[in-house]
Amino acid sequence: MDFAYDSRTEQLRAELTAFLDEHVYPAEPVHAEQVAVAGDPWARTPVLAELKVEARKRGLWNLFLPDRRYGAGLTNLQYAPLAELTGRSPHLAPEAVNCAAPDTGNMELLAEFGSDQQRERWLRPLLEGEIRSAFCMTEPDVASSDATNIATRITRDGDHYVINGRKWWSSGAMDPRCEIFIVMGKTDPDADRHRQQSMVLVPRDTPGVTVRRGMTVFGYTDGSHGGHAEIDFTDVRVPAENLVGVEGGGFAIAQARLGPGRIHHCMRLVGMAERALELLCRRASERVAFGRPLAEQGVVREWIAESRVRIEQARLLVLKTAWLMDTVGNKGAHTEIQAIKIATPAMAEWVIDKAIQGYGAAGVSQDTPLAALWSQARTLRLADGPDEVHRASLARRELRRSTPTPTPT
Repeated sequence: MDFAYDSRTEQLRAELTAFLDEHVYPAEPVHAEQVAVAGDPWARTPVLAELKVEARKRGLWNLFLPDRRYGAGLTNLQYAPLAELTGRSPHLAPEAVNCAAPDTGNMELLAEFGSDQQRERWLRPLLEGEIRSAFCMTEPDVASSDATNIATRITRDGDHYVINGRKWWSSGAMDPRCEIFIVMGKTDPDADRHRQQSMVLVPRDTPGVTVRRGMTVFGYTDGSHGGHAEIDFTDVRVPAENLVGVEGGGFAIAQARLGPGRIHHCMRLVGMAERALELLCRRASERVAFGRPLAEQGVVREWIAESRVRIEQARLLVLKTAWLMDTVGNKGAHTEIQAIKIATPAMAEWVIDKAIQGYGAAGVSQDTPLAALWSQARTLRLADGPDEVHRASLARRELRRSTPTPTPT
């Protein structure tokens, strides 16, 4: 693996850094004020719309999609440092460049598994940033860390499917521009446990769809992901052509979707940690306590040094994972994908926590981005699979690798 970024990546890094410095960071307080004035935590703000126009003008758009028919044609390794930069302002930057979850994963899903009709109807406006989407997989009444537990039923009825069930943490659903839900449920409860599930496309305005409430994340509305919703599906009827892929293919599609999604989250987490460390260093240099700057306090220096070590370790593992995904595919990088999903959120949570501590009461207030960054990092120890599930799977893989093959007698 070559650790140097190629010329295209360096150019895009410079352009994206300039976009952040000149437009995104100055827009953060403006966005917060516009949301407060609107009185709706999921409101679309004028300043975000302006950022998207500027990003498109600069060619900073759909950077995450490697397929040149739809996106920038970047490899995972090329996209990694760009996603890291967007993680420095996770509430604005990813959406400003049309690289925000859950739309990224949903666009990848439609690009790979959708029919021509589905891509024209839903993928095209998502690529243009005209609409947003939601992913409806997690349920309140089952342990969704095991996706085979999903209880929502998708029943074939002639030329239609009928959906009944309840979802929550449906990312994207609270955005007023969200027009399409990708819903996972069981079409055949008697099939093999990994062939019971299917995915269907459900337009938001379909009769029987009820968005019950928005979910908060440690009190935050998480507008960067279009909010999270609890949704009831009651006798929801959609045409059979709304099936994504084939019946029984839902579990495999979900795993294909979540692999790239996990690395995208980890890329952004490195950026969150970098911004937190930057803020901590600034605070330590400016703040005086007990007669000397915080930067001269031994414990603060320990935090700063340890933060740099942890960030660099995580970044290298993320870049290795991106390189493996490009060279041997997502399955070949499975071990590393699980490793970064365990290590990177924990790293970012630790670094952000120390920055919060350095800021004291200001660190937990709305006057710095740190509290919001911490809530995202902590949440990502659950999203796309909790730490414990990834650790258990990783351990099984290691045990299989180290267990000797029995010798025939």
